[in-house]
Amino acid sequence: MTLIKSISGIRGTIGGKVGDNLTPVDAVKFASAYGTWLKNTNGKDNKNLKVVVGRDARISGPMIHNLVVNTLIGLGIDVIDLGLSTTPTVEIAVPLESADGGIILTASHNPKQWNALKLLNEKGEFLNGIEGEKILQIAEAEAFDFSDVDSLGEIIENDAYMDIHIDEVLNLELVDVDAVKAAKFKVVVDGVNSSGGIIIPKLLELMGVEVVKLYCEPNGHFPHNPEPLKEHLKDICELVVEEKAHLGIVVDPDVDRLAFISDDGEMFGEEYTLVAVADYVLSKTPGNTVSNMSSSRALRDVTNAHNGSYEASAVGEVNVVELMKKNNAVIGGEGNGGIIYPESHYGRDSLVGVALFLTHLANKKMSVAALRASYPEYYMSKNKIELTPQIDVDAILVAMTEKYKNDSSTGSLSTIDGVKIDFAKEWVHLRKSNTEPIIRIYTEAPMQSQADALALRIIDEIKAVVGI
Repeated sequence: MTLIKSISGIRGTIGGKVGDNLTPVDAVKFASAYGTWLKNTNGKDNKNLKVVVGRDARISGPMIHNLVVNTLIGLGIDVIDLGLSTTPTVEIAVPLESADGGIILTASHNPKQWNALKLLNEKGEFLNGIEGEKILQIAEAEAFDFSDVDSLGEIIENDAYMDIHIDEVLNLELVDVDAVKAAKFKVVVDGVNSSGGIIIPKLLELMGVEVVKLYCEPNGHFPHNPEPLKEHLKDICELVVEEKAHLGIVVDPDVDRLAFISDDGEMFGEEYTLVAVADYVLSKTPGNTVSNMSSSRALRDVTNAHNGSYEASAVGEVNVVELMKKNNAVIGGEGNGGIIYPESHYGRDSLVGVALFLTHLANKKMSVAALRASYPEYYMSKNKIELTPQIDVDAILVAMTEKYKNDSSTGSLSTIDGVKIDFAKEWVHLRKSNTEPIIRIYTEAPMQSQADALALRIIDEIKAVVGI
């Protein structure tokens, strides 16, 4: 059982001992720290502070939700309670409500035993590392000062924001609802029995799409591992072919990761979600793009084809957003299926991705399989090594850096985020995860066999360093 504190929020498994897991005590402690940080840094009268709170459908959601909401009230902070929601929905709600921050209760792609507090600033964007560190310091010191009975906060319930979110997406200039309606798409949706099972079908129906629902009951009982990877998606791949659908759409429990299934039942590739959407956006609004270091080179190639400039950031949404702002990127995101489109907001948003992708597909008048075949061909291998207290991650990264920094086969080497080693036609990225107790080993090459072989080679080299 695990409790992880990082720029991705406070994430842990439910149950167990305080301080080792995300127990009720830990939920209250970190909600108290966040609320206290807001009060210390905002400068407003305490009664004027507002925080938007929403959750995904996982089983522990109602328990954690009640603890967090009532903790904020105890600090004299008003809560705009969205109830069942999505990460991007909470993100757009914060500025629309002129709130001082937001909390999304979700462990994103993690299995059902996990939950988390994702923390937002007044713009509806994730906190940076300095802000997150201050909150952790407040939590460690337990420097909380709760309000007296006459100064408690209030709960304002608002269950309209998923509809508001849909309207915001449909009103984007590059979303062509008429073109999508004319295409008469049939789409299978896997909502992994969370809030995506409500909001994605509703968006599609308003775009004139025929929807076949799979696992769209928001009961929190995930029917498969909720990370939208090929090995978890056998059911929807088969159903797309059986239903003769144009494509399949898969989201994770909090709807910030998006994957497509082609009409032939094959994965479009989560790395290519961003590539396809960026291709469309760049064709209409030329400019720059950003993704993280673990994302495919295909985005770089597509950006160059549109005469734009591509840059890679450290892994983590906040890092991608920071570089997007610096480079005036018109589209960006992460290769895990996360689309960040500044015309909407600076957060990964599957609704935005779906609407732009379908518009692109309608304009192209080709099958999803043909669209995928039109992009540069790269293959990734995503592996991991489980961490134990005996494994010194920093020592591993230093050893790998030393091994390759003077290697003649190395094109470039970056230590901005773990170790990224670029070779002429392939690359490997090693880093400690922000969300799980693992080392991630991502490789990419022009052929799957090459990516797999590179990954196995690097894993063997790491094991030699560790002595296992």
